[in-house]
Amino acid sequence: MPTKRITFPGHAGTQLAARLDMPPGAHLATAIFAHCFTCGKDIPAARRIAARLAGAGIAVLRFDFTGLGHSEGEFANTSFTSNVDDLAAAAAYLQGENMPPSLLIGHSLGGAAVLKAASEIEGIKAVATLGAPFDPGHVIHNFADSLPEIAQRGEAEVSLGGRPFTIGKTFVQDVSEANLNQSVSSMKAALLVMHAPQDNIVSIDNAAQIFTTAKHPKSFVTLDDADHLITRAEDAEYAADVITTWATKYLKLKHPAPPIGAPEGIVRTCEADTKGFLQDIHAGPVHHVLADEPLAYGGTNKGMSPYGFLSAGLGACTSMTIRMYARRKGWPLDHVSVDVKHDKVHAQDADTGGAGSKVDVWNRRITLTGNLSQDQRQKLLEIADKCPVHRTLERSSDVITELAP
Repeated sequence: MPTKRITFPGHAGTQLAARLDMPPGAHLATAIFAHCFTCGKDIPAARRIAARLAGAGIAVLRFDFTGLGHSEGEFANTSFTSNVDDLAAAAAYLQGENMPPSLLIGHSLGGAAVLKAASEIEGIKAVATLGAPFDPGHVIHNFADSLPEIAQRGEAEVSLGGRPFTIGKTFVQDVSEANLNQSVSSMKAALLVMHAPQDNIVSIDNAAQIFTTAKHPKSFVTLDDADHLITRAEDAEYAADVITTWATKYLKLKHPAPPIGAPEGIVRTCEADTKGFLQDIHAGPVHHVLADEPLAYGGTNKGMSPYGFLSAGLGACTSMTIRMYARRKGWPLDHVSVDVKHDKVHAQDADTGGAGSKVDVWNRRITLTGNLSQDQRQKLLEIADKCPVHRTLERSSDVITELAP
């Protein structure tokens, strides 16, 4: 997934730092991701969701709000309204790049901001929120003990997530007066509300208020026992999957068909978790699977192993080849299943020479169901050996490797 580091002017003219995650293939749509209160564009949930959407052909702009992360400006001078204005500035930047956004995604207070901004940004077709408050003023409870000092001095330094932030009276007043009722009830975009029932930062009652206030089309999906920041990899993965599947419907994405005779294209593998071995595998803009290693080898067992994919390729190709031949002959083949087991055996055991070395052996068991004669069954067994993957595995191959610039 190619990622571009960019900057664009925010609501006050200061430069906002952003990452633009581009699809590896065709660019079919564009989304904006708004992060949670005092968070940033690089939190795990944002990276995970952006990667999955990019794999589906949707570019994602995720940026730091004014005064946060790598963005310029003073956080003490910002407000909920300025966050909404920063979202509008992000949309304006994308429109200037001929990439107008059609999807908004917001996490926590960022979710409230995208609900407010949706009707103010032209062309938005879908909005997804994660752990969003219906009342933006909900964030005040994070620094409730400092409210008297803010009221008296005009500002106060508070600790949020172990980091110091200066909160001003303008922010408190603005977020307290913010009301999403009209914005949500009049929103013309499709809405996806995602929330964890055990969220102890923003209660799930907020999700119910958002969902009840919005008009159809609207969807609600629980995040089960995820925490508010969606810190666990499996929770972020689930959220990314759901948002991507849901968004492709409402954005009405049409994947371009390759011309006749064109190669199948690129299969791209990217790390999904740098602490383990989980891999995102994208075959063009449409297909996505996970690869991993078993728990015993330090993986999380969320996908097949690399050798598992090799076995799957052999099994799938075998089944398809048998089906194509039986269909062409008009034979009564009702069903095909192929079991594949991969082993490494010593070369001398396989009678291939090279004492001490090992060779790969795929044991393939084919089950054919249907009113087939013995001759037909034997012929289909012979045809199995002609599948392209079988032939590839039987002969030696060259792997040409180069380092990307």
